[in-house]
This record gives sequence, structure tokens and C-alpha cells, in this order.
Amino acid sequence: QDRQGVSTMLRVLAVLALAAGADAFTSPSALPLSGTSRLSATSARPGRAAGVTMMGYNLQQPKIAKDITELIGRTPLVKLGKIGADSGAEIVLKLESMEPCNSVKDRIGFAMINEAEKRGDITPGKTVLVEPTSGNTGIALAMVAAAKGYDLVLTMPESMSLERRVMLKALGAKLVLTPAAMGMKGAIKKAEDLVGELGEGKGYMLQQFNNPDNVKIHMETTGPEIWEQTDGRIDVFMGGVGTGGTVTGTTKFLKSKNKSLKAIAIEPTESAVLSGGAPGPHKIQGIGAGFVPGNCDMGVVDEVVQVSGEEAMAMARRLAKEEGILCGISSGAAVHAALQIGAEPEMKGKRIVAIIPSFGERYLSTALFSELLEDSKSQVAEDVKL
Repeated sequence: QDRQGVSTMLRVLAVLALAAGADAFTSPSALPLSGTSRLSATSARPGRAAGVTMMGYNLQQPKIAKDITELIGRTPLVKLGKIGADSGAEIVLKLESMEPCNSVKDRIGFAMINEAEKRGDITPGKTVLVEPTSGNTGIALAMVAAAKGYDLVLTMPESMSLERRVMLKALGAKLVLTPAAMGMKGAIKKAEDLVGELGEGKGYMLQQFNNPDNVKIHMETTGPEIWEQTDGRIDVFMGGVGTGGTVTGTTKFLKSKNKSLKAIAIEPTESAVLSGGAPGPHKIQGIGAGFVPGNCDMGVVDEVVQVSGEEAMAMARRLAKEEGILCGISSGAAVHAALQIGAEPEMKGKRIVAIIPSFGERYLSTALFSELLEDSKSQVAEDVKL
């Protein structure tokens, strides 16, 4: 009789467990990400609970996305291995290179268009979106514009990589190049001129450098992701400054959870504007715009680290060869800076999280891999005897 009672109890517990599991796998987040339409069923990843939410943001990917924009965000962390073996700190990398279009800018590309739509500022089929870009934001905007049905015109310095030009056109955007010597200032001026030419109510400039939706999306997604992924154990957060949105938004969220967190901004040595220096040409595409962007809140930044273009490229090459992490030049800058900070005595035993902004395939025609490109072009087939 006791055996029968135990058996009945086990059956009841099994039914309850199955019911709870079904709810976890089929119920969408009750609180969608503010300002977006992400309401999707989620599944658990190894070692993580299903349907984890923070600030209403679902930290798990949907099983089947409704469109490409639902797959933005929720990128993984990976520990720096051999390259960071001698560091007193644990260096962890946030792989934004694994976004749908392979850069951190996918987040703001979605956010700026989606929020403008919700405000009624833009309408698919009627509004022509215009934006100055160094490449990655433009690619993100082109992806979202294609998914939502917008015409998009992008202005970009001619010094940006050939891969970026091709990707933008492949995604349906119209590309206008501006003189390299004028940097992003030239691209911004050209975008403003194009909006004026399109006429009132037709052209709309998203203004990534000053658009508060840029900062907001990182406060609502990137920051919560890092906090959850690290179980709240993070001592230093660092990233390169292009528009300033990633560093500002992510830092604001993380400091709301941990006031002692140290935030570090990274900029090119050759254009150290954040440090009070003069703007200048440099090789680290995506950061160092030559001015302090409106979205860059230096009040939340504790330190600025300068990295030269050569240092950034050398580290990016090492990451590919030694870690299998194929990334861009600004990613190399982030890891170089992280190792520099991690070598400080007070950093022993601390955890540093650095942003890896983009994937390396986007830089094959640049100085980062120019030697490999020329070598590959000159390579000839070897004889094969059958």
C-alpha cells in the first residue's frame, strides 16, 4: 500500500513538472521589449532557464522568428583564451559580430526605425530614410529597411571598405560616397543636403550620433544581456566609441546594478578627441568620428584608453589566428585595451567585459588583411596527378 501511494505521488509530480515545462516553452514574454514588437515563444539554452526576462526584455531567442529583426540581440559571451592567459583579470568578449548582419549596429538600426515608426515620423513606401554612416550602421539600416519596405539613401566616406559598399547595395540601399579627408563630418553634411533636396515630409534623417533611441536600445538590451550572462559579476565594461551609444547605454544600465563598475571608452590614438586631442585620419573603422557625439555621455565614462591603428590591426590578426575569433579592426582595439587594463595590479581577479563590434569578413579588402588578399590573388593551382 505504501508502494502504491509513492507511485501515485510520483505520477502527480511528473504531471505537474510537464505542465510547468510546457508553460516555460510556450508562453511568450509577458512584457515585451519597450518600443519593439518582440513577442515570441522562447526555448532554453544549455544551462539557462527558458523565458528569462529583464526589464521586460526576453533574453532568449525565438524558436522561429517572424522576420530577421526578431533575431537581433542576445549575442554570446566568450572568454579570451590564449591571448589573455597571462592577464591578471578575466577578459570576456561580447560577440556582437554574431548579430544577423554581423555588427553591434544591428541593434540601433532596428531601434531607430522602429521607434520613428511608432511615433508616426516615418511610413513604409512614403518616407525615404537618409543616414550618414561609416558602414556598419548603414548595413543594419539597410537590413531593417529591406524587411520593413523603406527606400534608404546612405552617405559614407570613400575610405570605408569595399565589402561595406557591396553589402549596402546588395541590401537595396542607394550609396553616396563623400571625400575621405572630410571624415564623418562630410558624410553628415551630405546627408543633410540630401534630406533638404527631397523636400519636407519626404526625406527623414535618423541621426545615429544624436538619436536617443540609440542609447535607449543598449540600456534595454545590451546591458541586461551582459548582466544576466555574467550573473551580475562584472567589474569593468569597455568599448570603442563611434556614436557613443553602446558605451553610454550599456554603462548606464550596468551602473544602475553595480555603482562600483568601471566604464572605459576606447578611441584611436591618431584622433584622440575624447581625450581632448585634435581629430585626424586613422585606420580603425567605426570608431573615432573626429568629434564628441551627442550620444556619448562622458559623465558615465571613468577612463579613456587610446589605441593606435597598428596596435588594433595586430591584435585583430592575433584574435583570428590564435583564438579563431575573426573580427574587425575596432574589435582588435577593444581587446588590446582590455589587456592593457587587465595588466594593472588592481585588476587581478576582476572580470572585464569588452565589446567585439563586428565580424572580420567585412575587412578583407582593408589594410587589416591586405597581405593575405594579395597572396590569395597571386596563388596558383598545384599540379594533381590522377
